[in-house]
Formats: sequence, C-alpha cells, structure tokens
Amino acid sequence: MCAASAALFGAATPAAKLILAHVPPITLAGLLYLGAAVVAVPVVLRQRRVRPSRRDLVKVAGAVVVGGAVAPVLLLTGLDRTPASTASLLLNLELVATALLAWMFFGEHIGRRTAAGLAALATAGVLLAGRGGGVGFGAVLVVGACVCWGLDNNLTATATGVTPAQITLAKGVVAGTANLLIGRAAEHSTLGVGSIGWALVVGAAGYGVSIILWVTSARRLGAARSQGVFATAPFIGMTLGWILTDDSIQTSQLAALVVMMIGVALVVTSSHSHEHRHPAETHLHRHRHDDGHHHHTHPEPVSGWHVHEHQHVELVHSHDHVPDEAHRHSHQPHSGSSKTGSTS
Repeated sequence: MCAASAALFGAATPAAKLILAHVPPITLAGLLYLGAAVVAVPVVLRQRRVRPSRRDLVKVAGAVVVGGAVAPVLLLTGLDRTPASTASLLLNLELVATALLAWMFFGEHIGRRTAAGLAALATAGVLLAGRGGGVGFGAVLVVGACVCWGLDNNLTATATGVTPAQITLAKGVVAGTANLLIGRAAEHSTLGVGSIGWALVVGAAGYGVSIILWVTSARRLGAARSQGVFATAPFIGMTLGWILTDDSIQTSQLAALVVMMIGVALVVTSSHSHEHRHPAETHLHRHRHDDGHHHHTHPEPVSGWHVHEHQHVELVHSHDHVPDEAHRHSHQPHSGSSKTGSTS
C-alpha cells in the first residue's frame, strides 16, 4: 500500500515539471489538490459519517495549511527552478523531517534498526544530491516543502478520528481552492483546457490516491516507518526524470539506489517487544477486531475496518509492535516489568 503511494507520488514530480511549462506554480498547486479532491469524494460518500474530536479537527486544519497549501507551492516553485530529477531526489529529505518530528513530538520509538535504516536512506539522499552542479534557491524551496510534509505526515497519522479520504478531501477543497484563487489573481496566465485536464489527472493520482494510501499505511505502521517505504518515491521520480527530460544518468545515483534499498529493508522490518500498558479510555478511531486491542461487540456483526466511538479497558501485555495509533507510548519500562526484547 505504501509502496503504491510512493510510486504515484514519485511519478507526480516529473509530470508536474512538464505541466509547469504551461501552468504557473501556485495555480498548478491548486489544480493538483483539486484533482485529489475529486478522487476523495466518492470514497467519503461511501464511508460512515462520524463526528471527529476537536483535537482531530485541529490536526486536520494544520495538515490542510502546511501539507495542502504551503508544501505544494514550495515544491512547484522550487521545481520550476530545478531539474526534475534533482527535485525528486531532494524529496528524500521528507523522510528525515517525518522521522525526526515523529520521534521528538509524536511519541514514536526509533530503535537501532530503524535508526540504521534512516541513516542509510539519508546517506542515499546525500549520494543522490551530490551530482554535479549547484542547486540554488529552488532546492531550498523543495527542502522547505519536505519539512512541511513531514509535519503533515505526523498530524494526519495521529488524527485517527478522521479517515484518509476525508483528510484528502479537506486538503483538496480548502487548500486547492485557496491556491487556485491566489494563483489566478497573482500569476495572470492563460490556461489551456488540456493543461488543466492533465493537472487534474496528475493531482488525482499523485496526490489523491497517493495521500489516501499513505495515511492508511502510516496509521498501521507509524509515520516514520511508512515514510521509510515512501522514501523510494524520489528514485521513481529520478528515473522518470531521466526518461521524460534531458537529465543525464549519474553513477552516484545508481550507487544510491543500492543504499536506499538496504535502508528501506531495515526500516520496514523493524519492530520491538516489551511489556506496556494501554490505559482505559473512550475514543473514536478507525479499527478492526482482530488486532489484539479491540474486543468489543456490536449489535450486528462487523468485520474489517470501521469507525465508531468505543471504550478500552486497561490492558497490560507484551508483543511485537510498531508505533502505530495504539502504541505511541513512552519507552520507560512499565512498573514491575522489563523489556522482553527488541529488534529495532
């Protein structure tokens, strides 16, 4: 799921580079996210309607601003000044931003294996960005987009009372419309029907479908680990940049691919086990009944993923886990217990 999200997002960067020849950056940012909203509408209509908590709404609002409005404008403005392959490679820094923010502010555990994988991916990013020629201000803008999306990734991964499709719809309608209006007022360009259509298609696939898949994966695996898989997106974008533009192939890029594959393998295979406590609480989030944490009953049988308000009794147990929505806890040993093992 996360791999598919990476492929779609990676392909969106060189595709957007081609569209930038006909549509200016802010306007294109609006069109891309409006395309994403089109994909989200039928998904949202099929989902059960729930009332999210105020805390989730604040997180979604933050994600709409930094991830839906600011980040795409920074990326596309930087992409307009930077080769597509270079911009794609720089997007690997989104992994670093996501992981560091997840560790510092969102309670995710990054152990030895995960840290080694992140270090390998960061090394791959250095190798990839080390190709000849300067990158200049455009690269700075792309890095700024990565930081914004790193915060966005963590906000959406922890806003568990709102579905991925709802988040995508909010970004598309609010941020997409705002950027489109700002772009039309500030950029004064003439848009062709074909350019608008391609922008909506790229937005639907590279941002709509990709975002829904990403948020779903991040909630199951944790933002940092999902972002490890998502780190393959820059290589996909680099490869398409070679094919669609006149960027030359560098030996350093091929070497970085090997390092990146090692890093992804380390990140996605990491987990750890220790005795931990789940406090009693009542909340609303997407869940299923075969995950070891949701044993409540329904008046009518329910299977698979669903959303409703439910109550958890206090539970102390030990099992392999990753920092998903049920396991964002402190890693001080639980009273009277010790860590039973760790692979990360």
